[in-house]
Amino acid sequence: ISWERYKLRDGRWIDRRRLRQTPHYMLGLTFLVQGDVDEAIEALTHASNTDADALELQLILGNLLREKGQVARAITIHQSLLQRPRLTQIEHAYILLCLGLDYRHAGFIDRAIEALTQVRALDPGNRHALLHLQKLYEEQHQWADALRARETLMSLQPERSGGSEIAGFLHNEIGREARSAGDLPAATRAFSSAIDADARTAPAYVNLGDLREQQGNVAGAVEAWEALARAVPARASLVTERLERGYRALGQPTRFTDYCRRVIAEHPQDWRTRLALARHVAAAGSPDDAFGLLLEALPHNPH
Repeated sequence: ISWERYKLRDGRWIDRRRLRQTPHYMLGLTFLVQGDVDEAIEALTHASNTDADALELQLILGNLLREKGQVARAITIHQSLLQRPRLTQIEHAYILLCLGLDYRHAGFIDRAIEALTQVRALDPGNRHALLHLQKLYEEQHQWADALRARETLMSLQPERSGGSEIAGFLHNEIGREARSAGDLPAATRAFSSAIDADARTAPAYVNLGDLREQQGNVAGAVEAWEALARAVPARASLVTERLERGYRALGQPTRFTDYCRRVIAEHPQDWRTRLALARHVAAAGSPDDAFGLLLEALPHNPH
């Protein structure tokens, strides 16, 4: 069909098939499928000399050059494509996306963020731009910006897995940053939001408990640490010493023994809790009980 074969550009009709029928184009794609990027670049460079108007070819070539570390050449190609008249909005957005990735690889972080932000303005639903923006913000420790990008991405693809886990991580980092800045209420909200986003965000329980302990709320701290042991049993060892300290501060040291026995009963392979309980009962003057716990732990961690 003629509309599939031809495209009007700058007042003249371009035959799309002419490029695809060149041996260099087909050879370049073959090399690319085989994973021979160097040969693919060489063949596609020859093909681009045959038809310099082929936008898709220039994009592929620029992206391959970037992946091979020839970022300056990739930037030059993608910047020149932006100068073309009568680009469609989608074409403009995709070229900017490629240029943003070029800038990121080159270490031009501000330029990369600017280019990817422009992609979002042209194509608000562009998931690739959002994902790369999120990663850039994370690398710069701009946690709030990264979280906004992640939340927008999750709204576009709610079916994708892993979104809540990353959101939990970002909320936790925002909380750590707020705590370092002395904004304890904001830190408390962020740590709680991390747990709400993903109940498996173990560091958030630890940090929330530490913050409450710092504020003199030992009971609240113990509550947060116990919640971690329930929500993420495999990470219970993160709060074992904290709970021992917290129970002691509350004047209820026997609660630690009860806690450890409960964890061991629910998770018999947990050797770390056995070791913690062994140290506890040994300090309390029961070396025989401590030795028995060590023997129980040995099959689960012979090293």
